[in-house]
Amino acid sequence: MKMKFELEYTLNSSPKVLFSRLSTPDGLCEWFADDVNVDGDLFSFHWDNVCSKARLSALKENKLVRFEWVDHDNKVSNYFEFRINIEELTGDVALIITDFSEPEEKKDAVSLWDSQISDLKRILGM
Repeated sequence: MKMKFELEYTLNSSPKVLFSRLSTPDGLCEWFADDVNVDGDLFSFHWDNVCSKARLSALKENKLVRFEWVDHDNKVSNYFEFRINIEELTGDVALIITDFSEPEEKKDAVSLWDSQISDLKRILGM
């Protein structure tokens, strides 16, 4: 049974610049996957020799992107989500990631996100 978890990363970036890296095939290719193709609302993410498909299920300009993983039978298994949160007092921009993993795989999943966010920060010039 997969369990939901959330990660938060503070990113010194404008929400608009960050949003384009989270919501477009070109932006996602820069840090998230080796290649990303889109056909309507269906995104194909390629890593090495693996391809996973996800449907873009929610999009709020400069705020939220949600992808629902689609299996071979076109059933939705779970989702991952990027939320951009702006701290009212400080103006700090945080990226909140929601994902799912098996309990015994959570540490690896968090480590993978940490690595990908490190790439994202590098691309954003941080």
